[in-house]
Amino acid sequence: MTDTDFDPGTPPAEAAHDDHVLATWTATVAGRLLTEVRGQGLEGRELKDAGDKAAHDLLMRLLREHRPDDAVLSEESAASIADKSRLTSRRVWIVDPLDGTREFSEPPRDDWAVHVALWQDGDLVAGAVAQPGLDTTFDTGQPPVVPPRTSARPRIAVSRTRPPEFVKALAEQIDAELVPMGSAGAKVISVVRDVTDAYVHAGGQYEWDSAAPVVVARASGLHTSRADGAPLEYNQDDVLLPDLLVCRPELAETITEFVKAYWAEHPPA
Repeated sequence: MTDTDFDPGTPPAEAAHDDHVLATWTATVAGRLLTEVRGQGLEGRELKDAGDKAAHDLLMRLLREHRPDDAVLSEESAASIADKSRLTSRRVWIVDPLDGTREFSEPPRDDWAVHVALWQDGDLVAGAVAQPGLDTTFDTGQPPVVPPRTSARPRIAVSRTRPPEFVKALAEQIDAELVPMGSAGAKVISVVRDVTDAYVHAGGQYEWDSAAPVVVARASGLHTSRADGAPLEYNQDDVLLPDLLVCRPELAETITEFVKAYWAEHPPA
């Protein structure tokens, strides 16, 4: 299935003027399309490529149709990354059409997502993270309520394949449990859902990996920053944004102070 074979339906009337609603609708329908692609019998690289392309093409088409004057930065578009006109635009949609491509290609895993975020006048202002495997879209229009913490030990979401060394040291320092999972969006949303209490990452992310999850987490009252507590900045010339911290507010100082001390002795590459 391609995006042109897929009928996204009619957006809610509010989407014409409400960016929260548009972000939620576009992420949700892209997730529906990906679910259909996943059910076509494709496997491995063929499934990954089909999902990336279908979701990207659909999101670009919908944003052009409903916000034609806005710029778009998409992981799956080299042209959008190279187009520096976005740097002078007041409004830029930052999208990851399929976050967690590996997990998407491993049914029935549910730790993959669609990210749609809006940056306006210097900061993120709206966004949505669709997790079709959970049949849920988390958004800034109706921010999710973070449940009370249910674990006595802190739980830290980490990459399935490359957890940073400093996170292992952090876990030992604060007696935390490491919880491996895929998709940056799924890891951030795991904090929103009280599946984990923090997500700490370093080394190898870009703006589209975190923009939508970060704006949703902020709207839910969670702490968001660089791993050492520095502010996150989006719509930059260099789209590399290598480290990230999303956590319950009460853990923020402990984690950022540890990271600063660790990096003072072991500077990141």
